Amino acid sequence: MDRSWISNPDRLSAEYENEVGEFVTFVRESLDVQGLTKCPCNRCMNREVHHIDSVRYHLLIYGFLKDYIHWTEHGEQSNPQVPLGSPIQDTPPCMNKQDEEMAEALRDAAGHAYDIGSSTNLLSDMCPPAEQARYDKLFEELHNPLYDDCMKFSALTFIVKLMNVKVLYKWSDRSFVALLKLLHEALPVGNRCPRTYYKTRKLLCDVGLRYEHIDVCKHDCTLFYNEHKDADVCLICGVSRYVWKKIPHKRLRYFPITPRLNRLYSSKHTARAMRWHKEQRLEEDGKLHHPADGEAWKKFDSLYPEFAGDPRSVRMGLASNGFNPFSHMSTSYSMWPMILIPYNLPPWLTMHRSNYLLLLLIPGPKSPGKYFDVFLRPLIEELKVLWDGVQSFDSYQHASFTLRALVIWTVSNFPAFAYLSGWSTQGKLACPICLEDTRYKSIQSKISYIGHRSFLEMSHLWRNSKEFDGRLERRAPPRNFSTADILSQLEAVGQSIPGKATTTAKRKRLPTELNWTKKSILFELPYWSTLLLRHNLDVMHIEKNVCDNILGTLLDIEGKSKDNDKA
Repeated sequence: MDRSWISNPDRLSAEYENEVGEFVTFVRESLDVQGLTKCPCNRCMNREVHHIDSVRYHLLIYGFLKDYIHWTEHGEQSNPQVPLGSPIQDTPPCMNKQDEEMAEALRDAAGHAYDIGSSTNLLSDMCPPAEQARYDKLFEELHNPLYDDCMKFSALTFIVKLMNVKVLYKWSDRSFVALLKLLHEALPVGNRCPRTYYKTRKLLCDVGLRYEHIDVCKHDCTLFYNEHKDADVCLICGVSRYVWKKIPHKRLRYFPITPRLNRLYSSKHTARAMRWHKEQRLEEDGKLHHPADGEAWKKFDSLYPEFAGDPRSVRMGLASNGFNPFSHMSTSYSMWPMILIPYNLPPWLTMHRSNYLLLLLIPGPKSPGKYFDVFLRPLIEELKVLWDGVQSFDSYQHASFTLRALVIWTVSNFPAFAYLSGWSTQGKLACPICLEDTRYKSIQSKISYIGHRSFLEMSHLWRNSKEFDGRLERRAPPRNFSTADILSQLEAVGQSIPGKATTTAKRKRLPTELNWTKKSILFELPYWSTLLLRHNLDVMHIEKNVCDNILGTLLDIEGKSKDNDKA
């Protein structure tokens, strides 16, 4: 039987489709009672079991496993006759356990096709040609041994492990190149070990997800993005985009969300875990085990039942904080990463760093401050698209669906709270909850926030005592400001010109603007104003700072005690 059609590159030809049909007819004789069989496509490689109809679609999309010419997994005898002139190789490549794990990861990354019709309808559902070529190249490297007769490593697994060691032990690029050259010389002739760091990175870049470079104005005025991507001069301050030739002053690195969310659903394991909050979470009255047990989550469900009805709709928290990327703290430099945390997962997976989605790397050397919104523009544009929905594929249910996602709140420390919310956390009205009802008192050069007795009942004994601040407390608690109240206050906030250029005139805040410095760019999201809880404070910072201050005061630690005039 001539089986040269297995290597036919034109998988949409009538000849290939007919041969696949004959294979399916042959396999039907050995099906189990559920109609399931092993799939010999290049993606499943006879390790996954599917319905016979799905097997047919896989063969049309991914192609037939080239070295599977003896159909022993599908009821054929062990030694069928194959023509001597067949171009198909008779010896399968070595695939050990680590290669199989790498293949599984690559299949998850490549995604799944949509089983929606005959081969003539599959063109729009296949990976883009460039993406498919990228993964085909990786699978080729995975099937090629490091050198002839190598039984332990493929070329791809060897490079991945070598790069992992480099990162773990912080090897320099020069030392890594020297090692590559030595390994290339030491291994047998014709080995596939790369000789340069550039070739190693080029191959591994195809494994991971890409990110975008976006140039930033020197003074953080604007991004050279979308319609301004070809501009050479900042449209606000007039400063050149580049330091010299085509080298920009600053560069923002943006990691698009959509491909990362699609990857969560391209693996059947994570796709199932993403439904945990709806299908497996146990509710107990009065106990908060997961954000889904909170009032903010439940109120959103009541406002947007269509979004809440699909357990695959993703809710994320947006976290940010500045850090010094250099090992020695004497260098004054502040870089701000922004991370998305998917809350669909169970708590033990949500807080695992492997599930954090790095979103932005905001360059330093100084904090973006109140001009944080400038850097959030790409995120806002993509979140608007994700709110309407994008097409994705659920590997757990083997079906396409409309993937929707939102940022349900932010998580930050107190200074970053001001950057994200637009309410200044400094001055007399620093409290972002009490707003204009913040109770304060100036003591020497410091501002003290008092009036805590106003939260007590009107008949409480402490309200009639002067031992706290020399006054009786007759005031009611601060008001609970509604969304309408906050939006009304934001209408009074004037427009300010972003950027830190010295030539830019700074606008003085009016008394009617209270402590608002801006209307946050997050309000452009159609659902943001309806959220019950928009901003959260990082518990770690609160616990650490409060604990340090209490211990420093109780133990009278020099420089740490708050029992002094400066405090």
